[in-house]
Amino acid sequence: MQTTILDFTGVYSFQPFMQGLKGDSRLVSATSNAEILYIDCADISGTDCYCDDEAVETIRKRFADAGITNAHGIHFFDNGNYHYMSKIWTDMVQEPFSLVVFDHHPDMQAPRFGNILSCGGWVKKVLEENKFIDNVVIIGVADHLVDEIRAELSQASDASILSKVTFIKESEVRKTGTPTSFSRTPTSFSRMRESLRSPTESGMTEGRIYISIDKDALSPAYAATNWDQGSLDVAALKEIIAGLATSHKIIGVDICGERARDFAGDEHHTVQEADALNSGLNRELAEFLAPFL
Repeated sequence: MQTTILDFTGVYSFQPFMQGLKGDSRLVSATSNAEILYIDCADISGTDCYCDDEAVETIRKRFADAGITNAHGIHFFDNGNYHYMSKIWTDMVQEPFSLVVFDHHPDMQAPRFGNILSCGGWVKKVLEENKFIDNVVIIGVADHLVDEIRAELSQASDASILSKVTFIKESEVRKTGTPTSFSRTPTSFSRMRESLRSPTESGMTEGRIYISIDKDALSPAYAATNWDQGSLDVAALKEIIAGLATSHKIIGVDICGERARDFAGDEHHTVQEADALNSGLNRELAEFLAPFL
């Protein structure tokens, strides 16, 4: 299994686990069998929140130079401002698949100018541009944001894409004091499983999924991010993924949601606490996900 680290802001240098991965990594050619790739993206302009066309091509070239040809493995790519990287990764999926996103935001807004790729609209672009996408499930979105994006898109000319999206609202996965809280809400769980059913060549309902995790879906008790956060707990996150893995093939997983580079502390964490928390969570997720990939 390959782990890829895309470092845009340098924040990973403050996390012991990520420092360890970087120390074991190498930027390699397609003929190498390296398991850890580190790609420094700090010098690429036009990437913060919005990724312009030139930056997209630069990133794709660095993928090619590193021998990356598919979306398999685990991919880390900095804070939530770079969540559009999920679009670039899923562009490499060349088979029917579903997209499962953990995020406190729907990331389905139309761009404010042009057709530029953005952290707030990348899911919409996947639905519009990827011919292999079957459907999308977004888990942990703030309830009011679900209502707002439904209203916004239902009045637009591209309202049809909503038929491919299932929202599992934050209130449906909120921590209830038990590690199996999500599976004990059968309505939410069955809606998610039903939406992910897609035919395969064998005629079975098992399909392929790509998972994107923005840690801002989690409570501040588990992560320190640069966006407002939800209330999902890590046990529920892992439970959902493990449940999906019993009936689906996981193509790849990406993880974003680090603290801002200029974070100076807040009511939840000091800078040192935030780095320790995020480092521990990245390690926990990497170790948990590895057997599924």
